[in-house]
Parts: sequence; C-alpha cells; structure tokens
Amino acid sequence: MVDFLQDLSPVVQALLAGIFTWSFTALGAASVFLTKEINRKFLDTMLGFAAGVMIAASHWSLLSPAIEMSSLKEVPVWFPATVGFLLGGLFLRGIDELFPHLQYGRLSKDAEGIKTSWQRSTLLVLAVTLHNIPEGLAIGVAFGAVAVGSASANLAGALALTIGIGIQNFPEGLVISLPLRREGMACSKSFFYGQASAIVEPIAAVVGAGSVILVESILPYALAFAAGAMIFVVIEEIIPESQRGGNASLATMGAMIGFVVMMILDVSFG
Repeated sequence: MVDFLQDLSPVVQALLAGIFTWSFTALGAASVFLTKEINRKFLDTMLGFAAGVMIAASHWSLLSPAIEMSSLKEVPVWFPATVGFLLGGLFLRGIDELFPHLQYGRLSKDAEGIKTSWQRSTLLVLAVTLHNIPEGLAIGVAFGAVAVGSASANLAGALALTIGIGIQNFPEGLVISLPLRREGMACSKSFFYGQASAIVEPIAAVVGAGSVILVESILPYALAFAAGAMIFVVIEEIIPESQRGGNASLATMGAMIGFVVMMILDVSFG
C-alpha cells in the first residue's frame, strides 16, 4: 500500500484517504439494510471508542508533530500549536452557531444554528457532516506534511491516521441511518443520508493537503488547527452523547480502547 501511494501526488493521496474514511461511514450506514434498531450499549461503546481514537490522533498524529516542527522556528515552540489548536476549536464553534443542524437523539426543536424549516433528516446529516470537516482536514494535512518533506511526518504515519479515523467513522453512519429508518424512511434513502454525511471528508482532505503544500509555513498551525477542531467535536458532542444512554462505564472503556488502538497505530507506523 505504501509503495503504491508513493507514486501518487500528495493531493491524490489525500483524496484516496478521504474516500477510504468515507467508505467506513457508508459501511456503518449500510447496517440499515439489516436492522432498524441498534443496541444502546453497543452504540455507546462505539461512540466512546470513536472519542478515544480522535483524542489519540489529535495528540500523536497532529499536536506532537506540530510542536516538533516548531522547534526550528523563531517563535516560542508552543506558539504555533497553541494558536492553531484554539483556532480549530473556535472554527468549529463558529460553524455550530452559523449552520443549522441537529445532534443525534435530540428533538427537532433543539436544533442548533440559524433557525430554519429544513427537515429533521437534513439537520441530522448536517450535524455529522460539519463534524467530519476536521477529520478530513487532519488527513489532508498529514499527507501534505509528508509532501513538503517534514522530518516529523511520513507516509506510514499518515496511513495510520487514515485507518484510525476510518474505524471511528463506522458509528457515525449508524447514528444517521438507523434513526431515520426507525422514523419510517425507506432503507435506501436512510442509507443515502447516512453515507452522505461523510462526503465532506475527501473534499476537506484535498483542501488540507493543498493548503500546506502551497504555504508550507502554515504546516504546524494547520496540524494543531485540525487537532483543536477534532477535540472540540469530541468534548462538545461525542463524549456527552456516549454518556446519555446510562452506559457510562462501557463508553469510558470504549474510549480507553480507542485511544490505545490509535496510539498503537501511530507509534507502530508513524
């Protein structure tokens, strides 16, 4: 796999990686063809797992390389990581305030963002779509870092990040397609909405890779930006949702396992 990707441009690498992570969301959404119900304990465990993967990826694959790259710059070593991280969180906060969306398990009246008459299905898809943006950016920036020859980045590490994000995308497809199916929507349409929530990842991956290639100096800021955006999603949405079903212990253990899996992937291949 590494040999195959080495012969491609970094933007194409990022695009393929984004398509790979999207496919896991589509796989989760495809569960709608098998059932319209999901065990809450399983869902909470998977959400916890996703949170653990994203936290580990934010540190091992994004923040740590950003800090290492900053050691050769004129600004304090902590500055790019701090600025990028906070901007990533502020970016997601701004998106939440601006774009109408509805988090999983909430009533339509609890929709966030600008008030609209859009259907519940559209609002549900937008919620996951908006939160998939930082994942796509993280993948793209990781491949872009390899392209510009950063000593802190390599292709195997970018692949490890891609695999980790792909695995945690599985439950995201579930939490869109199955609720829509339970509400009476056809299987095919529920699947379509579920997989559509991750279409933004290949696009964001290409944007992330292209940005750091064009402006190499922003690389540590871009890595930290993706980390901040991902942590915002974890704290604001994934962890609270994993705890709402009364399975806090399972969700917590899922997060621990997810963190370890992503850490192993990054340390082994990074």
